[in-house]
Parts: sequence; structure tokens; C-alpha cells
Amino acid sequence: MPLKKGVVMEVIPIGIIRTPFKCKKDAPIQPFKSKAIGKVEVFKKYKDGLCDIEGFSHLTLIYKFHKLKGYCLKVKPFLDDKLRGLFAARYPRRPNQIGLTVVKLLKRKGNILFVKGIDAIDGSPLMDIKPYVYTFEPKEKIKIGWLEGRIRQTKLLCTT
Repeated sequence: MPLKKGVVMEVIPIGIIRTPFKCKKDAPIQPFKSKAIGKVEVFKKYKDGLCDIEGFSHLTLIYKFHKLKGYCLKVKPFLDDKLRGLFAARYPRRPNQIGLTVVKLLKRKGNILFVKGIDAIDGSPLMDIKPYVYTFEPKEKIKIGWLEGRIRQTKLLCTT
């Protein structure tokens, strides 16, 4: 049964992200600009879900932008001085305040994951973790819209 307009979905955090960034101005604009080490604390009741995660070099973290309020449908992204549509930008202030980042997994110690390349603010509620698998990415040429010519497009290939 499809959701009706305005229906609230409940999403329960499965952990908390710990980083050196206390506020938005301290955090890198995108994870590729970050060398920061962080800890992802998965709540003990979800610890068994971490089984076999050590075999993956990179993880996708889905989290809540917990310190941001409100949104605009037209935004000025960091690589442009022109207003763009929110859904054509990786801008943090969004209707559902959902953040997505890919980090390198350094090690696991119980229910704690040590990661590198984190860009989330300390205390961000963790909603989900997915292994990053580059072979599942589309094989055709990827278009990057208004970003074309502003960044060099490369595919993340895990060699370590």
C-alpha cells in the first residue's frame, strides 16, 4: 500500500557517529575533502548486524543532519555561484535531513567502527550502514549535470 501524502515514517537510529566536527562550519563540505578519523558506534542491540563487515574497505553511512533546520528548494552549491534546484545539489539542508557519506573502514572493535574520510557532525544519529561495492555502480557513462567541467570525475576503486 503506497504512503499517503503527509504520512510520517518512523526511522529509528541504530547508532551514533562520533567525529572531531562540533558544528557545520568545522566539517568538510564533502567527504572527499576529509582525512578525518571518526567512530561509528552501533548500538549494542544491532551489533550482530556488523558480522562480516570487516571484509569491506568502504561503507556508506546514512545519517540524520541533526543540527540543521529547514530547507530551501533553490540553493547555492559550494562549486557554483548560481542558484540550483535542491535535488540537483548535494546540499545538507533538505526536507528529510538525510545525510549520505562513503567512508573507509579502518577497523572494527566490537560495536565500534573506526572510519576515515568522515564529514558528519559529531553526534549525528546513524540510520543505516551499507557496504560500498563499486561493481554494483552503473557501467554506462555517468552524467554529472551542472558539475561538468567543475570537477574531474573518477570512480573510487578500492585497492587497499
